[in-house]
Formats: sequence, structure tokens, C-alpha cells
Amino acid sequence: MPAVEQYLKPEVIQQISRLDLRAQFIVKGFLQGLHASPFHGFSVEFSEHRKYAHGDDPKDIDWLVYAKTDKYYVKKFEAETNITGYLVMDLSRSMAYTYRQELTKFDYAICLAAALCYLMVHQQDPVGLITFDEKVRQSLPPKSKRSQLATILSMLANLQPSGQTDIGKSLTQIAAMLKHRSLVMIFSDLFADPADVISALRRLRHGRHDVILFHVLDEAEVHFPFDGMIEFEEPESHEKLQIDAASFRSDYLSEVQAFCDMYRRECFQNGIDYVQLDTSMQFDRALTEYLANRRGRY
Repeated sequence: MPAVEQYLKPEVIQQISRLDLRAQFIVKGFLQGLHASPFHGFSVEFSEHRKYAHGDDPKDIDWLVYAKTDKYYVKKFEAETNITGYLVMDLSRSMAYTYRQELTKFDYAICLAAALCYLMVHQQDPVGLITFDEKVRQSLPPKSKRSQLATILSMLANLQPSGQTDIGKSLTQIAAMLKHRSLVMIFSDLFADPADVISALRRLRHGRHDVILFHVLDEAEVHFPFDGMIEFEEPESHEKLQIDAASFRSDYLSEVQAFCDMYRRECFQNGIDYVQLDTSMQFDRALTEYLANRRGRY
């Protein structure tokens, strides 16, 4: 059996063609890895139980779980357990980029969204799907039925990043659509006017929604592994720029760091979970962030 980490590596996931099997593969590796992490006990506590607390009725203690764990857990009521989640996917053309990784930014985001969908449906949490480019394109209402998993995975598998984008406008539209408090999981490279995006994120928070912003960049966009004279093309406007990589590298890396730091700071100030990812990273970082968000707020 391969090491747990193998389940979580993008280059291994790429070898699996079907998205449903990718999602299962990622989640299997994630759950195995939790046994050696601070989230040990996830399989009990996350799924159906919470730790016994002062004021709980001792009659609610699950003695079968106690026999296995030597710890006191009580069954969660449905209102305590269920959260409503939305997977929000950026369909912009820039998400189709990859330089040397097996997965494009979009492929990476789709695999991550599929794994989160798998987790949520497994927990009987309602989950829906929203896609956008210059505006919202698709909106699937959240459900917790097993059939919802197949529906969402089928939709995810058929998505193509192809258009220009207006992230701020689209997120503002989503904020107006959501009528009940939800967990909004956004997958984007955030290549748009930051002021508009941050304003829209604030609107989501003003609506009492919890937000996890998965900032997905290509490994090359983060580390700039280029040499010599090289021509870049902006994927949405098709503008071209030729540069000397060596003389440009330092300024570029500083700008990327400042860009990510700005989002990290703004998200922190507005109570939004910001998760910076690149396409070389294992998927467990993002899944652990989801777990931490659920534990801390629900």
C-alpha cells in the first residue's frame, strides 16, 4: 500500500481519470492521515458525535463509542450537525493554465471541490454548486442526498474554464442569492480587481455567511521557474509581454507575495478563512482547513 501522502499528491491524482474515484482517493488519504494528526478522532467526532460537555444529559452518552475510545461522546442533534455548503467555482480562462504541473489550476480546484463534496455528503450536510465567470452561470441548490454527490461530480467533470471573469460582480450576485447562513467555499486564482473582490467578500460576511477562500495558483506563478528571454500572454485579454526572466524575477516574486499577503490580511480582518494553494501542494492542507472551519464555527 502506498504511503498516505501518495493519496494526496496532485501528480498521483492526475493518473486517475474519473472524478468520483479521484474524490474518494483524496478523502481516503486524508482520513488515514488524520490518525497521526491533531485531528485524531475525526472519524467519530466529525461524523456523528461531539465530546460530552458539562450540562449534557448523561443519558445521551454513546456507550459503544466509549467502549472503543475510552472517551465520552454524545450524539449530535441534526441542528448541531448539518451545515449548508456551496462550492463556488471560477470558470475564467486563466484557471486553465499550467506550466509544468500535471494539473491545471482548474483541474486542481475541481479535484479539491469534488473531495469536499464527498466529505459533506458523507456527513449528510447539504451542499450545492455555483459557477461563474463574468456572472453566475449555474446554480445547483444544496441537498444532502447521496444522489447529490453524483449530480455535483457530473457537473464538475463537465466544466470548462473558457471566459473572461468578473469575480467581484459574481460574488456580489451570489451574496444576494443566498437567503440562509451558509458555508461558501470559493475556488479562484483571484485574477481581478482586488478592491471589487474584497468588497464582495465583505458582503458575503455581512450576510452572516462563513467563507473559505481557496486561492489556487499554478506552481510556476508562485515560484517563477523561468530563464532567458520569455514571452507571456495574458489568457483573457491575449496581451503579450516579452521579458528577460532573470532581471524580472525579483520584482515579480515581490509582487506575488504582496498580492497574497494583501488577501491574507483582508480576509483575516473580515473573518474569512484564506487558504493559499499552488498546484504542486498536497490536497490535505485545504481539507484540514475545511475541518478546522467546521469545528471552530459549527
